[in-house]
Amino acid sequence: MFFDALEKELKIRNFSQRTITAYLYYNRDLVTYCRKDPTMIAEADIKDYLWYLLDQRHVAAATARLAMNAIKFYYRTVKKRRFYFNFGLPRGAKRLPVVLSKTEVAALLGAVTNVKHRLLLSLMYSAGLRVSEVVALKPEDFDLDYHVLWVRQGKGNKDRQTILADRVLNELRQRLAAAPVGHYVFSGQGPGSHLTTRSVEKVFQQALELAGIKKQATCHSLRHSFATHLLESGVDAVYIQKLLGHRRLETTLIYARIASNFVGRITSPLDS
Repeated sequence: MFFDALEKELKIRNFSQRTITAYLYYNRDLVTYCRKDPTMIAEADIKDYLWYLLDQRHVAAATARLAMNAIKFYYRTVKKRRFYFNFGLPRGAKRLPVVLSKTEVAALLGAVTNVKHRLLLSLMYSAGLRVSEVVALKPEDFDLDYHVLWVRQGKGNKDRQTILADRVLNELRQRLAAAPVGHYVFSGQGPGSHLTTRSVEKVFQQALELAGIKKQATCHSLRHSFATHLLESGVDAVYIQKLLGHRRLETTLIYARIASNFVGRITSPLDS
């Protein structure tokens, strides 16, 4: 009831369902923690709640920042409250992405015997897709003649184009022939539904184990690997930025720090 206006505003601004769910959760959790009506929440309550998340629930810094942004959006944007939110949250640890080598990617895909699952993982790697993007694909998103894949309303609600690999075309044609226009390529169990992201993560983890890969990789590692391998092959970072749908080039350049040809060009002082 209290947060109907919040949900409505988020939908009007075309926020993703994942963001809507998170913003509603943290605002409800705040009033539950404070045991107050939302109209009675003060800045001190918000600060106490954020400290509670960090100190008692041991959430990551990024999670606490998400909670603060959710609360800020409700009280500033929706309720027009003049909160300053001058809270110094800790910065999250900057970890480099986990990237699989080309040999590991080949082993991973080779360990998958289910054709549907292998095609799904192959598309994630060969086109640099997020797991939420691959499960939402429909037949009309593919242009096989030009080897182009359209990602509709990806992160940030932006459309973008990316590439299709020759190696996936035969399996993809068979899959598309069985999927009517307007339906999901990777359908789920319910009518009109797509495969869940959790199911894809499970498929990936099983393949990782079967391939004997010990890295702490996730589905998103396939997207990281796509970007890193393109950089290693000499593709300009600006083109990779467009394929990934990054807003800022600096985000794409993170992969330059882990590209093997970057490290490989440096000689150890012991060898010089």
